[in-house]
Amino acid sequence: MLIPTQAPVATAPLFSSSLPPLSLYIHIPWCVRKCPYCDFNSHVQPEIIPESEYIQALLADLDQDLSWVQGRSIATIFFGGGTPSLLSASAYQTLFDGLRQRVTFADDIEITLEANPGTFEAEKFAAYRALGVNRLSIGVQTFDSDLLKTLGRIHDGDQAQNAISVAKQAGFENFNIDLMHGLPGQTVAQALSDLNTALAFAPPHLSWYQLTLEPNTEFYKYPPILPDDDTLWDIQEAGNTLLASAGFEHYEISAFAQPRRVARHNINYWTFGDYLGLGAGAHGKVTLHGPTGMQIFRSRKTRLPKDYLNSFLNGDFINGQKHQIKITEAVDRVDVGLECLMNALRLTDGISVADFQKHTGLTLEDLTKPIAQAQKLGLLEVDTRIYPSERGQRYLNELLGIFLTD
Repeated sequence: MLIPTQAPVATAPLFSSSLPPLSLYIHIPWCVRKCPYCDFNSHVQPEIIPESEYIQALLADLDQDLSWVQGRSIATIFFGGGTPSLLSASAYQTLFDGLRQRVTFADDIEITLEANPGTFEAEKFAAYRALGVNRLSIGVQTFDSDLLKTLGRIHDGDQAQNAISVAKQAGFENFNIDLMHGLPGQTVAQALSDLNTALAFAPPHLSWYQLTLEPNTEFYKYPPILPDDDTLWDIQEAGNTLLASAGFEHYEISAFAQPRRVARHNINYWTFGDYLGLGAGAHGKVTLHGPTGMQIFRSRKTRLPKDYLNSFLNGDFINGQKHQIKITEAVDRVDVGLECLMNALRLTDGISVADFQKHTGLTLEDLTKPIAQAQKLGLLEVDTRIYPSERGQRYLNELLGIFLTD
């Protein structure tokens, strides 16, 4: 069901204690260069980035979504992209001022900003920290300068290490290093070298994921030669062992954290929390409780930055005559349960049965068939929690496919 433009009016009380946590995802769509493996909604930056206009559009976007908040404070904020570190600290100051005028930040809010080593300045990192950004995700990908060239990155290995050092000096105790493995021609030794270099900086969190060739990318059209399956498996096994020995918990399929350092924003995604998506191409998900029970809505914003800007700045986003800035879809009752589990099963601990019921309005009996099939194949465990078995973690795509095709 498509509902144009406006968020539904809540028929339940303004605040319900049974609502899940609420986050903000804010998309900054520009990059210096489009990487050949990237299928995100990112666009080569114009000669002059329209910072002021985009910030005002983001705030107007939030104004249209305020009915989704339902009295909740914002638990986490994530600035993704694109390359959020392209924007100036003064632009973020304006944005933060506007956000605080409209919503309440939780006392322990986690605010993450993605930063690329090729687009940072030492002064920017310190200024971001002063504004309240308390977590950085640094897009290193690899410390191997030759492989960085192959990936189309604009930084080299030394710049990557320097960016991490500067972030720590700027006061970022909580940060993530983003790495990829299975790169063109990469050996096990090279992959482990990346991890050891990262570990030397004592990061609280690591994202470590395999390069995949996604449709609508240059690498998909002109595929590079990637390591064979045996090498990929050896890389993953050796890397997981190394990270475990360094005290990291493998809590999500491609995320590793020191104790109490998991990415709370991502945990909210995987455990079916709510989030508002602001910016070009951003997605959102919200829960409403009304007289007829629970309903879940998903929204998505128009993808092209110029359409997004024109729609908001020209004031035609309400009736969508030129560009329908926002599409809202009600999620079917059973699909709610499937979506919840497909997210939660990325976590090694999955989701508690109680939270599944609270966040979806369903019981596990509503998904008897796929759950039984996954258990029969040894991919799923169910007790007070529903979570992937060790085999299910290894064959996650097979496990998720059971729920996707049900």
